[in-house]
Amino acid sequence: MSAVTMDETEVKHVIEPGALRKALGTFASGVTIVTTEIDGEVFGMTANAFTSVSLDPPLVLVSIAETAKMRDRIARSGRYGVSVLCRSQEAQALQFAGVRLKKPEDTTFVWRSGVPLIDGALVHLACSVFASHPSGDHILQVGLVNELWHTHGEPLVFFTGAFRDLSVPQTHPEWGF
Repeated sequence: MSAVTMDETEVKHVIEPGALRKALGTFASGVTIVTTEIDGEVFGMTANAFTSVSLDPPLVLVSIAETAKMRDRIARSGRYGVSVLCRSQEAQALQFAGVRLKKPEDTTFVWRSGVPLIDGALVHLACSVFASHPSGDHILQVGLVNELWHTHGEPLVFFTGAFRDLSVPQTHPEWGF
């Protein structure tokens, strides 16, 4: 099977970005904070454009704006962490999205496999850069999951431009957690 690509000159931009954002906002997603470390300094950004790509090898993808500082930071470090946030971590999601809070959240990092991750998150993934793909005004950053840790709890969900909650069972018999 061969890949199909379009020459950008062939693409007609008839969809308004605001309309696309509003329409796609009805797709509920989890909320993550992507983190990396350079010369002892931790950097992070909130991302809900995150997905699993492959189970074998274990690959995940985060979409990062071309203009985001995190794009170059991940390229430079070659590693990043993904923390899937729980319902009580809305303040951290806002802080790492660049929202100035009246009372900034004190974020505690845990270090796993040499990668900083958000303490208390439902899932921690330690990733190394596997591939980067420029796509429109974003970079699709594919990471090889080197290690993972997870717990149970209520996830933080983003839907129609706002944070929501989603009640989930405390255990799932097939998953064992």
